[in-house]
Amino acid sequence: MATKIGVIGAGGMLQYHHAGFVKAGGEVVAVCDMNAEAAIAAAEKYGVSQTYTDVSELLANDEIDAVSIIVPNKFHAPLAVQCLEAGKHVFCEKPPALNAAEVQGMIEAAETSGTKLMFNFNNRARPESVELKKRIEAGEIGKINSAQSKWIRRTGIPGFGGWFTTKDLAGGGATIDLLHMIDLALYFMDYPKPTNVLGQTFDTFMGDPGFKGPWGIPDRADGVTDVESAAHGFVTFDTGQVLTLQVSWAEMIKREEVSVVFQGMKAGGKIERLFGTDGLDETAIDTCELYTQKEGKSVDTILEMPECEDMGRIDSAANFVESIEGKAAPLNTPDQALHLMTIIDAIYESSNSGKAVSL
Repeated sequence: MATKIGVIGAGGMLQYHHAGFVKAGGEVVAVCDMNAEAAIAAAEKYGVSQTYTDVSELLANDEIDAVSIIVPNKFHAPLAVQCLEAGKHVFCEKPPALNAAEVQGMIEAAETSGTKLMFNFNNRARPESVELKKRIEAGEIGKINSAQSKWIRRTGIPGFGGWFTTKDLAGGGATIDLLHMIDLALYFMDYPKPTNVLGQTFDTFMGDPGFKGPWGIPDRADGVTDVESAAHGFVTFDTGQVLTLQVSWAEMIKREEVSVVFQGMKAGGKIERLFGTDGLDETAIDTCELYTQKEGKSVDTILEMPECEDMGRIDSAANFVESIEGKAAPLNTPDQALHLMTIIDAIYESSNSGKAVSL
C-alpha cells in the first residue's frame, strides 16, 4: 500500500513535497492550514481530497502514515513532536528547529514512538552532491581535512517585519535560513563531532530597502526586524577537520553564490551554483569539479551532471517516502540535525560573547 501523507502548511514548498512524495509512490491525502481558503486552494491544485484547519483533527485520521511540516520555524518542533507522539512519521522543512534543545526534544519523541524523523536538507539530493558523495564513499577523495561553505547574497533580505526577520519566530536570520551549505559540507565530511566554534554575525543593511531580495514575504510596518544579515565562522572537530562558513542575505559581494569547496587527502572538489540575479533560479549556473595531482601535474575534472532546477527538493521528499518503506537509506538523520543546530547555536553564542565556544 502507498504511504499516505498529510501536509501541514499550504505554502510554496508544498509543490516540491507533493511532487517528491508522488514520485516515490506515496499519496498526499490531506492538507492542513490555519487559513481554510489556502488549504482548500492547495487541495484543489494538487488533487487532495481532505482539508483541515486543526492539526489534532488531521492526526486523528488513522489513514495518515506520515506528516510533512511546512510552516514558520517556530512551529517546527512543537508540531513535529505532536505528530511523532501521534505515531506519524515526520518530514520537516529546514531549519530543524529554533535551536539544538528543540531538536533533542524531537529526537526523543521519535525514539519513544518508534517513528521516523527526517528533514528537508534538499541540497544533499542534488545530482552533483549525490555524485560527489559516491566518490567520497568510494575512497577517491580521502579524508576531507578542510571545507569552506557559502550561501551568500548581495541583495537577498526576505522582506522586513515578517517572520523571516523576527528572531522569536525564525530563530535567527541568514545563518539559520541559509544553513544548507553548512549541512552539505558536514555531510561530505561525514558529520564529525564539533569541538570549537568561533563566529561573528552582522546586521549591516537590515532595514535598508535597497538590499531587499525578490523572495520572502511582504513587509510589515508594525513587524520586528531583529536578526542578522550575515555571519562568518570557523569550526573545529574532534577528528582534526575544520570548516569555514559564510552566509549572508546582504553583503558587498559580486553575485549570489551557493557552494561547498573541500580539500581531501587524495582530491579536492567543489559544488557550486552561481546566480546572475539573487534569488532567481533561471539565471543559475551549476558547477561540479574534482582537483587531483597526477605525475606532478594538476588535473581538474569537470563532472557533467543533469540540470536540477529544484536543487534536489523533489528527490529529497521522495527519499522520505522511500525510507519509510525501506526502499532507500535516509539522506539525513536526526543526530546530524542536532549537530548542525549545535553549531548554529554556538555561532550566535560566540558572536554575542566575542569568544570561541567549546562544545
